[in-house]
Amino acid sequence: MERRTLITAAVGAAVGAAVGAVGSPPAAASQRVCASLYAAAAAFWSSAMWAAIDGRRFDHAREHLREAQNIASMSGDQAIQFRIWSHAGTMYRHMNRPGDAAAANAVARNLRISRRDPVFASLALARHGAIHAAAGDRRSTDRAFGQAQEALERADAAAHRLVWLTAFYDRAEIHGLALSAYLSLGDWETAEYHGYRCLAELRPHMRRSLAITTTRLARAQLEQGEAERAVATAMQVPAEAAASHPRVIRMLAGFGQRLTDKTPHSPQTAVWRDYTA
Repeated sequence: MERRTLITAAVGAAVGAAVGAVGSPPAAASQRVCASLYAAAAAFWSSAMWAAIDGRRFDHAREHLREAQNIASMSGDQAIQFRIWSHAGTMYRHMNRPGDAAAANAVARNLRISRRDPVFASLALARHGAIHAAAGDRRSTDRAFGQAQEALERADAAAHRLVWLTAFYDRAEIHGLALSAYLSLGDWETAEYHGYRCLAELRPHMRRSLAITTTRLARAQLEQGEAERAVATAMQVPAEAAASHPRVIRMLAGFGQRLTDKTPHSPQTAVWRDYTA
């Protein structure tokens, strides 16, 4: 609650500054400054929304979405509008509402910035691939991820882009989304392939992504009947992430439950139970 209050206060200050900037001379400068402040405020709400999505606090995420959309529309900033609508697509996908997810992500895909910059186009396509998978559409999933890879290959790697995008989006992210998508489709072998590709491409500092990908890879192996290999993979999740990141903790608990359901009396289940005790 305290964190949410601080976020609200910070966003309120940014919006207040934007409103206060209106009418201050010179007029042209005021419009630029005001637009920048609105974009900054929308970015605050977008970050709060993403944190709520990650924590599966969807009521809060929807509140943040409404605020972010209202402010972003006043900024005229294509990048922040893309970010918000793309987040909305992810939120609805996690809420098992693929129709709403596709509609929200389509807004991001149709923005001018997605047509102009292949990296934005690639991200929108990759997230749409995950949405198609949530809807059970294998053919569209395959096509979207293929197009996402092609778009990223067309991008000028030397071009200047916003830090929030370059900080996470690369080939590893495409494979990470594909891993999640094919898990949801029940294509364990393809999911495993993308899991290994993601791990090979991950930047060293992305420890949380490493933990999430490793846990998903273990699940793909388990579902193929390879309990011993799956447990060995799951035990490679960094101890810090396994103990401190709520999402990783939930995923590992789910893995353990699935292992118990599939092989309740196996040596591997006993090993995992002792390891997590």
